[in-house]
Amino acid sequence: MTTLRNAWIIVRSDLRADKLKLLQALIFAILFMGYMSIFNGMIFEDVLREGDGKVLADFLLLAMIPMLGFTFSKRAMKYWSEDSYTKMLAYMRTLPIPAAVILCKRKLHAVCSFALNGVLYFGLIYAISGQVRSEFSVPGYLAFALTWIGFGLMVSGLYIFIELSFSGKIYFWFLLLITLLCLGIALLIRLAGGNVFLFSVQNAKEWGFASPLMWATLLLGTLSVQLFSKWTIHRLKSRDLV
Repeated sequence: MTTLRNAWIIVRSDLRADKLKLLQALIFAILFMGYMSIFNGMIFEDVLREGDGKVLADFLLLAMIPMLGFTFSKRAMKYWSEDSYTKMLAYMRTLPIPAAVILCKRKLHAVCSFALNGVLYFGLIYAISGQVRSEFSVPGYLAFALTWIGFGLMVSGLYIFIELSFSGKIYFWFLLLITLLCLGIALLIRLAGGNVFLFSVQNAKEWGFASPLMWATLLLGTLSVQLFSKWTIHRLKSRDLV
């Protein structure tokens, strides 16, 4: 509890320190989530109506949903050119702030980001897509959204581990590799005659909040974050930030 309280104090001070940066991050999140919602909504409509674009729908969900855990900020955008995450870690180490608090702070950012970006992304898709609204009741759509948020958590732990363990350039190559893996998985699922998007839709429509898939992804997501947290703590304690 002390670690969580200290991490929340840092997060709260960050939010209060520069309200302009907070506003910029909020505007960028709204614009980016708006663009992705319109694009993804059109793909989802095609799959639900005509069955076209199944590979693309799976790829977008597999690659996009974990990114909802990112906080869109200047630091996040400049991780490649300025290695901003490493500089942030080096600064916190001089204060000094324990590795557990640094990690807890990052996880709090992820939770807040999933909450904001998730509401924007799934909310806008439901608002602009008549086909999606016709397929789902509100509880069913919430179950669908939570199913994919659970998947996002499963991958988010890995993203946080890479973000805090390596330089910005290595982080970029890991992100590229994970994106290519998502594409490969979507293609393999299609070749096997399946479709993750339609499967999650059917599961959410049939079961609602009792969906075993939804609860499984949320549970596995929580376990994944905790497992990667242990590795991240170990890495943070031994990482050379010079």
